[in-house]
Amino acid sequence: MMHVPVRRLALKQLAIAAALASSLALPAAAQVTITQKADQVAVEIDGKPFTTFHTGGESLNRVYLHPLRAASGTVVNRSFPAGQVPGETVDHPHHAGLFYGHGDVNGLNFWAIQNVKRAPAAAAASPGAESRNLPVASGPAATAQTLGRIVPKGPVAVKSGKTTGTIDAVLSWLKPDGQPLLTETRKMTFHAHPEVRIIDVDLDLLAIERAEFRDTKEGTFALRMATALEQVPAAAKPGAPTRTGTLKNAQGGVGEANVWGKRSEWVDYSGRIGNEAVGIVMMDHPANPRHPTYWHSRGYGLHSINPFGVRDYLNDKTQNGGLTIEPGQRVRFRYRVVIHPGWSSDKISELYKAYAQASGTSSDE
Repeated sequence: MMHVPVRRLALKQLAIAAALASSLALPAAAQVTITQKADQVAVEIDGKPFTTFHTGGESLNRVYLHPLRAASGTVVNRSFPAGQVPGETVDHPHHAGLFYGHGDVNGLNFWAIQNVKRAPAAAAASPGAESRNLPVASGPAATAQTLGRIVPKGPVAVKSGKTTGTIDAVLSWLKPDGQPLLTETRKMTFHAHPEVRIIDVDLDLLAIERAEFRDTKEGTFALRMATALEQVPAAAKPGAPTRTGTLKNAQGGVGEANVWGKRSEWVDYSGRIGNEAVGIVMMDHPANPRHPTYWHSRGYGLHSINPFGVRDYLNDKTQNGGLTIEPGQRVRFRYRVVIHPGWSSDKISELYKAYAQASGTSSDE
């Protein structure tokens, strides 16, 4: 990355703070407290728990943020391990919290990673769990010979603050033999606000060996919504949990059929948990490769950005959405996640505009 003078960085940070203040009416007194513990980092906003960054432990094969809470304290993503909430779905056990990975990098699977002691196997359905037809996975099968790991290379660094707090981590993408393929430098910034929760994620991937992110829909920056926020089914099954969710994108597309595989600056997944309106919007930074990105967000609760799945999304085998990073080269991706109380698309568009303008479109920040 290019070196940026300290004064320029300070001015950019002031611009970001000003834009957030104008679009979200940030309070004068707020606090983001980030605390390191054994194998995890806790994030609190104004004294209330928000999320935890899981970084270690005997079963860790990929770092992740979990749980994610609205400003009210309501958990908005599926539990991990899945099945702790009555009637909750338990499919796709690798959908743990907010995570990053891809289904085919040099023929290795960095998507279907489970945080378990043994190699992943099909999840056993809990009593009363719902049976549904789900999309078939593409890319290499998840086996001990193909599954990678994404784990810390060393200790993480944390910083608390009045309006923002940060977690900085250097991660190793390990091949099944334990040798590193990529080094990822990840910075997560958490913003304080009384109405919403905001996470900015900045990913820098450095190739140790030639790394080819191949064309598959199985990826990449993702979370699994709470079952109540899944898309409303055409016909609800008797006794099944009530689903209330709706997918919407920046182009006005509504529902999985008009969002999945489409390009958009942002996608919102909103509904109700009990009587509470809640939504999660994910945003693609204007400077990211292939902006506006493609989306792998599904009606069954997966909410995911994937710029590499063109062949699958267009159903055209002549297409190639892969991206190759040569040894010593790097690529950067930035995303924003906002947990909101059921905001309108117009208000989300304003928030996206503030994000895009404040953070700029150059990659030298």
